[in-house]
Amino acid sequence: MQQTLHPDTAFFLGDLFDGGREWATYSSESPEKRYKRYGENFWLREYGRFCRIFFDHWADGGVSSNSGQRGRKIIASLPGNHDLGLGVGIQPAVRDRFTAFFGEGNRVDIVGNHTFVSVDVVSLSAKNQPGSEHIDPEQSRKLWKPVDEFLNGVKAVKRRAVAAEIRYQNGGPEGIRHEHVVTDVNDPIISTKPSTLDPGEGAPEFPTILLTHVPLYRPDGTPCGPLREHWPPSPPPKGQTTPLEHDERNAIAVRQGYQYQNVLQPEISKDLVEKVGNVGYVFSGDDHDYCEVFHKGYTGSPLTGAIREITVKSVSWAMGVRKPGFLLLSLWNPVDADGNPVGVGEGGEPGRKTVQTHLCLLPDQLAIFIRYAVLIGITVSALLVRAFLVAFFNFSEPFSQDPSSYPGSPLLPTANPAGPLLSSAEHEKSESRGRHYHQHYHSEASSDSSTASSNTSQPPSGGLSVRNQGPRTRGVSPGGGYGFPLSPLRVEEMEMEQEGFKGKAVGGGRRQRGVAGAGMLFLREVGCGIWRVVWVVFLWYGWLVWNG
Repeated sequence: MQQTLHPDTAFFLGDLFDGGREWATYSSESPEKRYKRYGENFWLREYGRFCRIFFDHWADGGVSSNSGQRGRKIIASLPGNHDLGLGVGIQPAVRDRFTAFFGEGNRVDIVGNHTFVSVDVVSLSAKNQPGSEHIDPEQSRKLWKPVDEFLNGVKAVKRRAVAAEIRYQNGGPEGIRHEHVVTDVNDPIISTKPSTLDPGEGAPEFPTILLTHVPLYRPDGTPCGPLREHWPPSPPPKGQTTPLEHDERNAIAVRQGYQYQNVLQPEISKDLVEKVGNVGYVFSGDDHDYCEVFHKGYTGSPLTGAIREITVKSVSWAMGVRKPGFLLLSLWNPVDADGNPVGVGEGGEPGRKTVQTHLCLLPDQLAIFIRYAVLIGITVSALLVRAFLVAFFNFSEPFSQDPSSYPGSPLLPTANPAGPLLSSAEHEKSESRGRHYHQHYHSEASSDSSTASSNTSQPPSGGLSVRNQGPRTRGVSPGGGYGFPLSPLRVEEMEMEQEGFKGKAVGGGRRQRGVAGAGMLFLREVGCGIWRVVWVVFLWYGWLVWNG
């Protein structure tokens, strides 16, 4: 995302941690028994993980902006209810910890000639929160009062920020510069100098974008539009071509519970929009899925009329959505040297759009895992079928392994494939001698004799080297033996016995394995087959991970 899209600024809309509100600090702990074992060190480890994922890779796309902005910024100070809690459920120590590591949640930023106002609405929700009558009013006041004070002066903060941005674009200083002269404290000239950077009401103002974690209030059943993944719009009645105006299935449910609230209270929503002023767009989080509504019950920007609110999708696939995502904003608001929009007449131009949005979806991670599982199942099934055919149906290459790889197989060749060819008469004589040798070998094996007659018939060699026919005494063969070379039939028989075959002949000249031997061969074929696949897969996967 950093290298391809190269965003100038990234805003997080809260819920950076799943259980940040419950993880204890050095001076507080969760009221929930199941979370008491999670302490400060656990929170710090999760904070480090967040930094490795997002902060450490922020510079992958470079540090300079491509659009003339003052460098690239990543702002993650807006808290969510999973970070702090909601309303009177917030512990001051938990909020102080979040602020110390991520910054102040209430702030004003100028990006692309637009004013972004971030408001900590989870703390503001403690103001007249239903069900909080049993809470000490002073304790509740400490939670919402700082946010309320910020809202009371946010319009002046916005004007100062816009004025500083205009001065910067014109090449001037952002702050006030006094003359470098020695002046008496009581000199009246001091009182004529500007004591504030606020240019006052009526000064140029950029379009305002409000950032909150909890969405603004809307009537229950307000539809969220076709881009909502988990609950798409309900089909309209037959003959109706427009979407439903009331759709419970497609809407964000208006409800609340332990440490959560799906939408803000109506009074807080109205007060928030009026105090911020000139709000044209609202971006919120909390719901995990996409939702787009137009609020007509609030006083919005004169340029846009109604307020357009988009609840941004979660970037995590573990939050109940198959396709996580983020929202891409394109900002275009050219202004002149005084900060007035270019090409707009006096009083502004109603409906002038300065913001374009695009929903960017990340891969369906669950579908990827499902495809992996299906592929693994097909692979294992194929290996099991192959091993079964080799073990119980005596299939040869290319289904089975090379017999020379089995334990106890001879390392040196026992035949010369390039030996002299026999005539038909010699071939018949060789077959007769081979049958005689086979009967003679079994009769000698039953008597357990340790010597052999020198005139014993030679086995058919099929290219084997011929021993000297002179009389000699054969001693006991050590291990593999120094005795007469075995016939090809006996070589095959010994290999089959070593692999667990029975000595019974079956149709077509094939032999039947014993159950135990076949089972062992089946397991060995399965293991070897899986190993052959696994090392290739891990080698390829390692290469993919190494190359990003």
